[in-house]
Amino acid sequence: PVSAHAFQLQRRSAKREALRPRRLGKPHHAQGRKAQAEAHSEAEMIRRPMSTQKINRRTAIKMTAAGAGALVISKDFLKAQEAAAPFGPQFSRLESLTTGEWWKRPGNNGKPAPRGRKGAPPSMNVPRDQVVAFAMYTHQNGVLKLSAQLFPLKPGEKREARLELQKPGEEWSVAAKAEVLYPGWDAHFRIEKWDNSKDVKYRVCHGEKAKFEGLIRKDPKDKDEIVVANLSCNSSRTTGPRTEIVENLKRLNPDLLFFGGDQHYRHTEHTVGWVEFGLQYREIIRDRPTVAIPDDHDVGHGNVWGESGKRSTIPGDADGGYKFPVKYVNQVQRQQTSSLPDPVDSKPVNRGIGVYFTSLNVGGVDFAILEDRKFKTGPAGKIPKMGPRPDHINNPKYDPNKIDLPGLQLLGPRQEKFLADWSADWTNAEMKGVLSQTAFCGAVHMHGGPRNRLLADLDCNGWPQTPSRRALTLIRRAWAVHLCGDQHLAVVVKHGITDHGDGPYGFTGPALVNTIYGRWWHPLNEKPGPNPVPNSPLPWTGDFKDGLGNKISMMAYANPENRADEKKRADGFGIARFNKKNRQVTFECWPRFCDVREGDKAQYAGWPITVDQAANDGRKVAGWLPELRFAKGERPVVQVIEDETGEVLYTTRATGNRFQPRVYSKGKHTVKVGAQKPNAKTLKGLEPKAKKAAGKLDVAL
Repeated sequence: PVSAHAFQLQRRSAKREALRPRRLGKPHHAQGRKAQAEAHSEAEMIRRPMSTQKINRRTAIKMTAAGAGALVISKDFLKAQEAAAPFGPQFSRLESLTTGEWWKRPGNNGKPAPRGRKGAPPSMNVPRDQVVAFAMYTHQNGVLKLSAQLFPLKPGEKREARLELQKPGEEWSVAAKAEVLYPGWDAHFRIEKWDNSKDVKYRVCHGEKAKFEGLIRKDPKDKDEIVVANLSCNSSRTTGPRTEIVENLKRLNPDLLFFGGDQHYRHTEHTVGWVEFGLQYREIIRDRPTVAIPDDHDVGHGNVWGESGKRSTIPGDADGGYKFPVKYVNQVQRQQTSSLPDPVDSKPVNRGIGVYFTSLNVGGVDFAILEDRKFKTGPAGKIPKMGPRPDHINNPKYDPNKIDLPGLQLLGPRQEKFLADWSADWTNAEMKGVLSQTAFCGAVHMHGGPRNRLLADLDCNGWPQTPSRRALTLIRRAWAVHLCGDQHLAVVVKHGITDHGDGPYGFTGPALVNTIYGRWWHPLNEKPGPNPVPNSPLPWTGDFKDGLGNKISMMAYANPENRADEKKRADGFGIARFNKKNRQVTFECWPRFCDVREGDKAQYAGWPITVDQAANDGRKVAGWLPELRFAKGERPVVQVIEDETGEVLYTTRATGNRFQPRVYSKGKHTVKVGAQKPNAKTLKGLEPKAKKAAGKLDVAL
């Protein structure tokens, strides 16, 4: 809440700013005093509060920056479209390079923008036939969703974009029109009754000349292997193209791009950072489905614990919540996630911050897309402080149980329910995976520098421990792997929920460009753990506990060799190959400056790693239930439940018309079977035996 005195001070400050003389510059053409007067008039309309302006036909036309045939727009858009500070006077620096008279600002007016620790951003003042920067899309269940990002528009330019399609054997035609939103300069399209069985060319157009073209791929359901690129952490200190990454990705030809967050590090200039990201990767984005989800730096934080949308009020934001206005947070999410399938539970969190957690099926691999920041509790004021910051722990004698307190949240009840439902629904799915921002453990020892050892970092998903293990249990139910980024250190781990190795695999990809922050895996005793990976070229694999007490089995890691050398920073990208035929997942880890045509020898040491789908549940087998035999050609969904506890052990799709369930205790079990969900037939009271002695059951659906 703002006091009455503070509110009056804000009003006076805003009034002084509005009345301050502005240097508007000279007109480019010899139009004399009339042009200068019109410029002053338009600038005055922008500065003056809406309530003091007299609205007539002439001023309305000017203020909508439109003429004959202009898009009909809402009153809210009319008020906001040219606002110099759309987030209020307290946050006037937000989006300063893309709002108000943005074309007059350094960086856009021919003069360099202030750099600070970041590289200079690209100019937003581009030729007007290039104002459509990029577009990305997904399609599922007969719905195509496509988002376009434009460069900022100028007064007089129509705030409308068109989506045009060229279906096989047909001419180009306009499929939809959309308002270009402000602030943000983004436009979003939704096409119902989409036929995903054909490739379709598209182009997003603005005006007569500006366009961005691409291809909407058909769903690759006939492919045996679905390839996913695992991408995150795209440093803004290193500007310019990402040619070396894009060309390698083109050669690998992924079916899905997953950008897991930190698409840029420009914090208060999301539109500039998002456009810059799009320019760097649009040659690979334009012709395949893309998932982009924002992480902390995208919304202007160093770290973020969303705590269901509350406002953060302390330096470092460890009290939980967001420090920038709701309008800004929602804009970031709108620009990055509007092309995702509709959220499964669209109710906003506190203060009206939207949600986007959902699922996406690509070629028979069903991905849960999570928000592992938005609902997470902030540590400050909730747990004892045990380091220089509320989120860092350095005391080697601390008890991890003292920070694993009742009521702390990670995914939150809504996303946990979603995961439980998703794990049981195998509609048109052969395999499953989970996509989110960061790892469900702290598989890091050194932070920021090779000698800066940190025991525990509460920014990772390994804390709070109890809800973290609940999440891993739900992921294990689907025999799913987890893909993420954020950590600036590529690792593959096998999680342990109760015992080492009993949980799913997690692949944290490397930073795309690692000039922000380095991390290292380096056990204090410099020895491998129990059960190291056989014949690994890496010295420190095996079973460990992270600094939060979570059990992990380290399979591979890619430490920076020399962060002063651009080619030795351990950056690059990950690839996950989902082989539906043999039910295996292969993880690949490629250095930024490698040539993928050289094959596996070009990957980081320790990769590739191939795991069986069923190995995502690593619990010790206590026995086997009868082999289930189905009619020829049937490959139903099978769910196994432990009767004593009522726990769903797992749900999966059979690879053929036979499936023998394994169980982890000696008591009775229930098996449910169905074509897409386990809802057609229930078999009760099944007791485990040795595999060959368990017998067989014919099951008719």
